[in-house]
Amino acid sequence: MNSKAFLALLARDAHVARRNLVPLLFQTFLQPLLFVFIFGRVMVGSGYLPAAYKSLLLPGIMAISMVFTGIWAVAMPLIAEFQFTREIEDRLLAPIDISWVAVEKVVAGLIQALVAGLVVIPLAGIILRPGLELRLTNPLLFICITLLVAGFSACGGLVLGCTVDQQHIGLMFSMVLTPMIFFGCTYYPWSALSKFPILQKVVLINPLAYASEGLRATLVSQFPHLSIPLILAALVAFDLFLLAVGLRQFHKKAVS
Repeated sequence: MNSKAFLALLARDAHVARRNLVPLLFQTFLQPLLFVFIFGRVMVGSGYLPAAYKSLLLPGIMAISMVFTGIWAVAMPLIAEFQFTREIEDRLLAPIDISWVAVEKVVAGLIQALVAGLVVIPLAGIILRPGLELRLTNPLLFICITLLVAGFSACGGLVLGCTVDQQHIGLMFSMVLTPMIFFGCTYYPWSALSKFPILQKVVLINPLAYASEGLRATLVSQFPHLSIPLILAALVAFDLFLLAVGLRQFHKKAVS
């Protein structure tokens, strides 16, 4: 790999992000802010939900923010560059293997997903106190799971960005992301589906379920969650699978 070319591509994406800082900040902050305020403050403050729901909700909101941001940050530029602006042709001429051009996109999306996820914690600390109880007992495990979740979102964005046509962007969100969120254990723990045993097993094919449960296990371990070895194994498997599929799709797009 030509590390200088890789870093130059990454620096270019960072420069574009700086130029679009205001829209990027709205995209990163607004969604988690609304989720945290409506579900954590309004619903709990009105008495419709118990006070403990604030803590239960936080990992799910963090997972949603990371997944949305990572997918959007990778998929949308790829869709535009492959099908509209054709800017991807300039990147493909860089003195670097085609696969590393795709990996650079994933790394840039991973960084944005990390920022979007981590910003939820201070926002929640401001909006949801008192009553928010975080128990970060294993910081190293938290970092590991957070990186895996960000990687899954960026790799998923690579797959969608190289697969979905520009005219089907709306369908991508309605048919892929919306069901993923509602059946991703974001608003409830996986154990809450025990009365729906078939559904409880089906949601295990949803990578967002492991993201939510993993963050729940590291941030609010007082609530029930999936076993940590299972969460780690599933997130690693999803990351590798989506990266492999994304690289294959990227090669097909680049060659065509």
